[in-house]
Amino acid sequence: MRRFAVIGLGRFGTKLAVTLAHSGAEVIAIDRNREPVELIRDQVSLAVRLDGTDDEALKAQGVDKVDVAIICMGQASFESAVLTVVNLRQMGVKDIYARAESPLAGEVFLKIGATEVIYPEIESAQRWAYKLIAPQIWEKIDFAPGYSLATIKAPASFDCKTVMDLQLRQKYNVNLVLIKRGPNVQGRKEAKSAIVGIPLPTTVIYKDDILMVAGADVDLAKLPQE
Repeated sequence: MRRFAVIGLGRFGTKLAVTLAHSGAEVIAIDRNREPVELIRDQVSLAVRLDGTDDEALKAQGVDKVDVAIICMGQASFESAVLTVVNLRQMGVKDIYARAESPLAGEVFLKIGATEVIYPEIESAQRWAYKLIAPQIWEKIDFAPGYSLATIKAPASFDCKTVMDLQLRQKYNVNLVLIKRGPNVQGRKEAKSAIVGIPLPTTVIYKDDILMVAGADVDLAKLPQE
């Protein structure tokens, strides 16, 4: 079981700590204020009130033994967040993630030893912008700048057409990776399995099948909605 330390229990830190804990991870949740610690106490492995800049206090709670530490302090506590990253790096914590509200703050964290920087506001705005532009995209996993793996529900215009008929690569410059059959396949002899792991040119797609596709974000956004 991986061990995490989440330091700073604002809205982002609290949600992150609880989600990690509900996923089966061991989570140490830390904040300098009593109220957020009390609110989360029953939902994580350990919730403690202490100052993240106090390296001895962190060690006393086993933070030096965690696999990953996430610094979730806000902009008002930027100096404390910087000192906390330095402390964790000196303790030997391998993976340190730091929340930043601006690219400049992120650069500072990287230079002092953070493994990676989290930009919740920027990333949330980007996700929402893409969701508004391409509402047909259900979920999207970024695997390189500007390129993603996404899931879409097959629109009515795809119903009863083969992969060859649709020509997704030729028309939209995207690749079909996998098909999860929707509710419209009952009784269809062509749809023998709930999952089609290797779609063939002759594979038939039905309306409301879930398609996993890969390609550039600009091309994924052009896939039809209806």
